[in-house]
Amino acid sequence: MNGSPRPAASPPQDALLTATGICKHFGDFTANDDVSFSIGAGEIHALLGENGAGKSTFVKMVYGLLHPDSGMFEWRGAPVVIRNPQHARDLGIGMVFQHFSLFQALTVAENIALAMPPGESIESLSDRVRAMSSEYGIGVDPDARVHNLSVGEQQRVEIVRCLLQDPALLIMDEPTSVLTPQESEQLFGVLRRFAEAGVAILFISHKLEEIRSLTERATVLRRGQNVGTVESRKKTSKQLAEMMVGMAVGDIERREQGVGQPPAIFEISGLSRDRETQFSTPLRDISVVARAGEVLGIAGIAGNGQDEFMEALTGEWRAPSAAMITVDSHQIGTAGPARRRQFGIGFVPEERNGHAAVTSMTLADNALLTGHSLDNVVRRGVIERAQMMQMAGEIASEFDVRLPEDNPLASSLSGGNLQKFVVGREIIKRPRVFIVSQPTWGVDVGAALFIRRAMLELAAEGSAVIMISQDLEEIFAISHRIAVLYDGSLSEPVVAADVTPESIGLLMGGSHSMDEART
Repeated sequence: MNGSPRPAASPPQDALLTATGICKHFGDFTANDDVSFSIGAGEIHALLGENGAGKSTFVKMVYGLLHPDSGMFEWRGAPVVIRNPQHARDLGIGMVFQHFSLFQALTVAENIALAMPPGESIESLSDRVRAMSSEYGIGVDPDARVHNLSVGEQQRVEIVRCLLQDPALLIMDEPTSVLTPQESEQLFGVLRRFAEAGVAILFISHKLEEIRSLTERATVLRRGQNVGTVESRKKTSKQLAEMMVGMAVGDIERREQGVGQPPAIFEISGLSRDRETQFSTPLRDISVVARAGEVLGIAGIAGNGQDEFMEALTGEWRAPSAAMITVDSHQIGTAGPARRRQFGIGFVPEERNGHAAVTSMTLADNALLTGHSLDNVVRRGVIERAQMMQMAGEIASEFDVRLPEDNPLASSLSGGNLQKFVVGREIIKRPRVFIVSQPTWGVDVGAALFIRRAMLELAAEGSAVIMISQDLEEIFAISHRIAVLYDGSLSEPVVAADVTPESIGLLMGGSHSMDEART
């Protein structure tokens, strides 16, 4: 244990939940090590930490999904053993998870009814939903079918469902990860009203600026230990990040492009794709150019065609005409993924487990999956295992992939380390075009900074980088130009310095044209 003094903000005088010396072990791994924590009624309190720092383990114990090996919880000043989620709800603890648990074909009221005690009619429940929605300005229609709702509206359904159980403590796990800035600000307004009504809110997020804006105190976990509770607004985002990673955090420096238009490397012309299932999004006449030395950011809310667009870029779905997609004037629209790699295109899909990497295979084998065309790895059809191992080692070394052993299974790596590996596997080959979807999804602040710097360095060397991301903070941090994908249509890219996150957020919601978004 770390014996250094922990910075502490003043604890609440009327603590609602207090945790003292909480420990949780999974075999030889310690997820929580002597964690102490308190939150008061009406307080909005952040829980911060890198992936694997112990946040999820801790809140799962608060919600009764796991049980501590040692230590004690107190609820309203009395010791308590939280047996299960139903017991947590009975106490007054509610949780809104990052991934929604809604049935798309059911109405809002029908979904909420599934989480409520039996006996209440749908009509009575609908009236309560309308009253709750009106009181807090949430805007939820109990008669709407979930598949017709935006991501932000679905999140409101989750919140209303939780609030109808009358919680005294509301736990929110990454609630803004799929929201526009406007939807996030609406959510913050609702949360502030809850706090004014006396509800305590435990807020988990990797977005440090929103932590500073919304919360009063922040508790930081690092490697399972509480390294400090501080007043959020008295710390900069950089200071919070450094508490999370335990070391100095440098700034990302995006090199601005010089005068004149860089040459086009990758071009899409009139790309359309029909709807293939009732849940897919058709692509509508997409045309865009990616230029040398730039990061082209593609913003958008999930479900607006990102998956379909990525499949078209990588060759998992082949265009009707080869001329629809070109790289350095070579027509590749009908080429598959392997052929596109031969033209110098590297890509990383959104889902790292099973799509970007095979978790049951070693890292060296995963490196071979996309590096088999290199002359020194496969010669005359024979795999050079020494070269394959060397390639995997070089990726791990250059991209700071922290390994539990030499050549481990991919499944043994944390999410952030596996993401650094699959990104590094592509970038180390110095592709002419690098296409990546959600590059830092679910990745902690340290790994996210590393990945973003690597993409900027690749662009600075003259490659074109196309980044599909729902994270506007990420889009603005490293993009030179930004386009918005909405309902399968792609807007005209604009220079990032000429627009604001708020204007791009409006476009993500489909409210106006790119010309109106310019500052």
